[in-house]
Amino acid sequence: MENKPKILVIVGPTASGKTSLSIELAKEFNGEVISADSRQVYKGLDIGSAKVTKGEMDGIPHYLIDIADPKDTYNASDFKRDAEATINDILSRGKLPIICGGTFFYIDALLNKVSLPEVEPDEILRAELEEKSATELLTILEKLDPVRAGNIEKDNKRRLIRAIEVATALGTVPPTSPGDTPYDVLSIGLSVDMETHGEILKERIKDRLQIGMVEEVETLIKAGVTHDKLDSFGLEYRYISRYLQGLMQYEEMIEELSNKSRQFAKRQMTWLKRDGTIKWFKRDDKHIMHVVKDFLG
Repeated sequence: MENKPKILVIVGPTASGKTSLSIELAKEFNGEVISADSRQVYKGLDIGSAKVTKGEMDGIPHYLIDIADPKDTYNASDFKRDAEATINDILSRGKLPIICGGTFFYIDALLNKVSLPEVEPDEILRAELEEKSATELLTILEKLDPVRAGNIEKDNKRRLIRAIEVATALGTVPPTSPGDTPYDVLSIGLSVDMETHGEILKERIKDRLQIGMVEEVETLIKAGVTHDKLDSFGLEYRYISRYLQGLMQYEEMIEELSNKSRQFAKRQMTWLKRDGTIKWFKRDDKHIMHVVKDFLG
C-alpha cells in the first residue's frame, strides 16, 4: 500500500502562538504554511484577523491568505479545494505542508473528519435571507432542521444562511460523517491557561486598536463591505461595526469584545478536545521539535 504523504497541523485557541510555531517548524523542517482561517482569506481583514505580516513570515511562503474579496463568500468547500491543490503543490516540490489556523471546521473538512454537502449557492435565497436578523434566521432553520438549529452558532448569520440554503435544497443539513484522510497527519495543539488567557486577549485587543483596527473597519465600509457582512465576520469586525454605527460606546466595545473573545477561546478548546488525535503542548515546550522530527522519520 502506498504511504500517505505527511503533513503537520497546528491548532489551538486564539492567541496561543500557532503562527510563530508554524514558522519555526517550517524553517526547521523545510516546510511551507497554509493558513486555515476563515477571515484571513479575505483581503483587507488584516489587523482584526491577526494576519501574519511579511516580516513575521521571515521568508517562509504562506498560502490561502488574501485570496477572496470581503464582499464575496468563501466557505469550507472552497478551502478544502484550495488547500488540497496547495498541499499537492508543496509536496511536489519536496517540502512539508504545515496547516495552521483557528478555523477548525476548515481543517476537519480538509482531513475528511466531516463531510460537506454539495449544494450550490442560491443567490436569490441568500439575498432574501440577508435582510433578516440572526434571530429570524434561527427561527427559519428551527422549522427546517431542528437538529442543526440546536448546534449552530446562533449569532453567525453567514452560517445560519448557509444552513438554511442546504436544508432548503436537501430537506436537512446532512450529519457530519467522517471519511478516510488522504494524509499521514501529526496534529499539534497549543494549550493555554484559561484563567490568565482572558487578560492576554484583552491586552491584544487594546494593542490592535492602537495600531488602527477601527480604521481598518472604516476602510472596509468605504470599500462597500456592509455592516451585515462585517457582523458575519464575528468578534473584532462585529463589535467595531456596532461601535461605528453608534450602537455602543468605545469602552463598552472593548469590554464586550474582550468577553466574547474569551468565550470564543473556550469554545475553540471544547471543539479541539473532542479530537483524541491532537498532541498537546505549551507553546515553549522544547519537545515539540523532537515529536515532529520523530514523525517525519
